[in-house]
Amino acid sequence: MKINISSTFDAGNIEVVNAENPENIQLKIRKDTHSDFLQWFYFRMQGAKDQKCQLHLLNAGEAAYPEGWENYQARASYDRETWFQVPTTYTDGVLNIDFTPEFDTVYFAYFAPFSYEQHLDLINNAQQSPICKLEIIGETTQGRPIDFLKIGDDNKDKKKLWVISRQHPGESMAEWFMLGLIERLLDEDDATAKTLLDKANFYLVPNMNVDGSILGNLRVNAKGINLNREWAEPSIENSPEVYYVKEKMRETGMDFVLDVHGDEALPYNFISGIEGIPSFDEKLKNLTDRFINSWMAINPDMQNEYGYPKNEPGKANLQIGSKNLGEEFHCLSQTLEMPFKQNDNIPDDVFGWSSERSIRLGESVVTTLLGIVDDL
Repeated sequence: MKINISSTFDAGNIEVVNAENPENIQLKIRKDTHSDFLQWFYFRMQGAKDQKCQLHLLNAGEAAYPEGWENYQARASYDRETWFQVPTTYTDGVLNIDFTPEFDTVYFAYFAPFSYEQHLDLINNAQQSPICKLEIIGETTQGRPIDFLKIGDDNKDKKKLWVISRQHPGESMAEWFMLGLIERLLDEDDATAKTLLDKANFYLVPNMNVDGSILGNLRVNAKGINLNREWAEPSIENSPEVYYVKEKMRETGMDFVLDVHGDEALPYNFISGIEGIPSFDEKLKNLTDRFINSWMAINPDMQNEYGYPKNEPGKANLQIGSKNLGEEFHCLSQTLEMPFKQNDNIPDDVFGWSSERSIRLGESVVTTLLGIVDDL
């Protein structure tokens, strides 16, 4: 049976150079739409059952973050539900995957995908809760609805907690995180969630970049725009995803925001804060420390030893979402980064950092927020 490699499906991304020889399958990662970014890949291989396969992603060295390939292991799945690590090396700008499939069809991806169908399931299931309201707050550049969920009631005196994710579409672990958060908030038998919702309402955008997710992009929307550099001056033409979300934030107000991402290079979960915004003060410093320290105690997958350098006072880039919002709303505003690789502090040799661990991290932020909500 001839080997067939395809990616003409939701979030698919690969270009086939040569697939004649199973021990020298040559591939390239397609660039993001209207952009030079590349790193996300997701494709299906058929016809190689029980054959030793060597797949070579020839242009991996041109990736947005080539350091992301060091000690990285690609993910594979037979059913698109369980994603496991496969032997992967990075040499001379080429990413090499060695694998012998046990079945006729196998999928490979940069990380466990979260498809548009899964996104629709998440939204549709959430809206059926009596405490959840679905609203379409605008459309993407390709005309898809921007789904917004409000969990809580109409009490305007409660704290207003925002969580957004997947500004960068290839960071699919971010929407797995949202799945965990949303399901826990809607669990009628969860005392922690119920107590938090007595004090706060949640405003959620599970996927900020639906177009880019479907197109198989790592970092940009359908116009080639990096949404996380648009918050100072978003436009309906180029970045409606940011424009409409920010308008909704101004309408509702905000006491807290978490922007959920994935990091290609660092094998840890960490928070990137707002130390460099002009209005950063002692209150925000104390809240930041309490938030991080509490989350680490509740879920050891969090840590604060490794992360991005803190901005010097007044030097934050206010085009970036969490920094822009922290300044405008003078609130605790944080970016969460999860790994594409492992959590090296608690490694899993089979799955690496996984969709399941991302879900659990999303669940755990509920307990973390309950500990600080009164002081936000």
